[in-house]
Amino acid sequence: MSDARFGAARDTVRRIEGNIRRAMRGQEAGIRRLLAALAGGGHVLLEDFPGTGKTTLAKALALSVRARFRRLQFTPDLLPSDIVGVSVYDPRDHAFHFHEGPVFTDILLADEINRASPRTQSALLEAMAEGQVSVDGERRGLSDSFFVIATQNPIEFRGTYPLPEAQMDRFAMQFRLGYPTPEDEAAILGDHALAEPIDAVGPCASLEEIAALRDAVRAVRVGDAVRAYAIALVAATRGAEGVQLGASVRASLTLVRMSQALALFDGLDYVPPEPVQELAETVIAHRLVLDPQARFAGLTAAAVVGEIVRRTPVPA
Repeated sequence: MSDARFGAARDTVRRIEGNIRRAMRGQEAGIRRLLAALAGGGHVLLEDFPGTGKTTLAKALALSVRARFRRLQFTPDLLPSDIVGVSVYDPRDHAFHFHEGPVFTDILLADEINRASPRTQSALLEAMAEGQVSVDGERRGLSDSFFVIATQNPIEFRGTYPLPEAQMDRFAMQFRLGYPTPEDEAAILGDHALAEPIDAVGPCASLEEIAALRDAVRAVRVGDAVRAYAIALVAATRGAEGVQLGASVRASLTLVRMSQALALFDGLDYVPPEPVQELAETVIAHRLVLDPQARFAGLTAAAVVGEIVRRTPVPA
């Protein structure tokens, strides 16, 4: 990768990151992960309690890119056709015409995705995995820049439906933002005293720059030792105690690609082991299914991944 191409990609990331920070305080780790998913071509699931800034973070990213943006609020009565679109009969020409749903966009914010029924949630499966939807027997392609940022409330909340395993596997990352520190919360109150910070966020990058950023990420070198390390972390979940269903090959592919993005952010043209370690829990944990006895005993998927990272030898 040429120095100019590498530098341009990093400049794009810096501009978007600075733009998002105008609306978000104290969420550096969350912003870094979200941008890694954008640069790596993956989708993101934000799970946290209401009021932690999930929707604000998603909107700040969408507003930072000159792209089509749609927000879809998931509710129990939402139908699959409300997502992908529907064919409507027009009596004037005696023909059906397809009306595109919100999924036909560049950046889609799926807010509170686990409020909708599993049938409706599954309408996003094909779109997220293949960049297309099938309606009335016809396949319709989505934007090359199609990027989903989904938010969900913790599954213990009333009126929520757990996302099926197949859909969880479509998300490159799942992470929480958490509550800000008292200092950051005081700064947030000051920011909102006179105006909404999100209103000051405007476009600072184009879709062409995002495409160039993704090309640059793919060009970051991954050595055989680091690739084997990522595979070892994922493979270890398939035989881990208390795990009923381990991570798929998609987890290995995603872990490597997201690590390439972080390496680029850090000014490197190769992937060291550190980005792989940094992202292991975020990329792998949500793909695991624990057996009921392990869950009852208090075991978590994050703890499983953390233990695997601790005991897996790190390449020199």
